[in-house]
Amino acid sequence: VQLVESGGGLVQAGGSLRLSCAASGRTSNSYFMGWFRQAPGKVREVVAAIGRSCGSTHYADSVKGRFTISRNNAKNTVSLQMNSLKPEDTAVYYCAATRDYCSNYGWYDPFLYDDWGQGTQVTVSS
Repeated sequence: VQLVESGGGLVQAGGSLRLSCAASGRTSNSYFMGWFRQAPGKVREVVAAIGRSCGSTHYADSVKGRFTISRNNAKNTVSLQMNSLKPEDTAVYYCAATRDYCSNYGWYDPFLYDDWGQGTQVTVSS
């Protein structure tokens, strides 16, 4: 599946941004979707993930209560609403997909995901 992110940009601390990921290609299959981010000099880390058949959502501790992941299966899109942004949220954000599954394990592991978008830059100024 091909993934294209959009919605990144520059925002002041405390502000909000909404990222979107549009999927195309083998979209007839069910996919488990995740958002990851990578800051300069740091490893790629999970932000949030969402299943399809189970409707499960998962969040990294650093974003709980501030970020919300959602999906629109009819439009093959996944969104990440980011509120109360902090300078430490600055990173390139990536959308990722893998075959759908129901579990509380593995969603945080980037090696679980087969397809990745090109990334969108999010910069939060202090």
